[in-house]
Amino acid sequence: MKTVQEVMTTQPAAVTLQDNIYEVAVKMRDFDTGFIPVVDSETGRKLIGVITDRDLVLRGYADKHSGSTSVETVMSKPVTSIAENASVDEAAEIMASGQIRRLPVTRDNELIGIVSLGDLAVKRIFADEAGEALSDISQRQLH
Repeated sequence: MKTVQEVMTTQPAAVTLQDNIYEVAVKMRDFDTGFIPVVDSETGRKLIGVITDRDLVLRGYADKHSGSTSVETVMSKPVTSIAENASVDEAAEIMASGQIRRLPVTRDNELIGIVSLGDLAVKRIFADEAGEALSDISQRQLH
């Protein structure tokens, strides 16, 4: 069974409490993502929150906060995360039950990656294709 570590995105972009929401928006644009984890420092990377593009809009700009507003104002916490050695099935269950699209991956509470619905979908597609191919091969050998 595959683990989260095998399908996750490694070294994700992150921000700290020292950053503002404008800097978050720029990172989202530059990294082509709608999800930025908030860590305690660039070196320690202890996960303390997350910011989604929705958080920026609803808690940031819709509430008339300026770009210089602290990330703490708009970030979501507490954060659901998963250990790197958890199975992809476990990640899928957590994501489904919590309606979560992206799940931070941690080692000793430090951010090491992110697993997304897309990561899980690609894994399952390959597994399904492999199973289908094996079934086709087996049927051909029987005839």
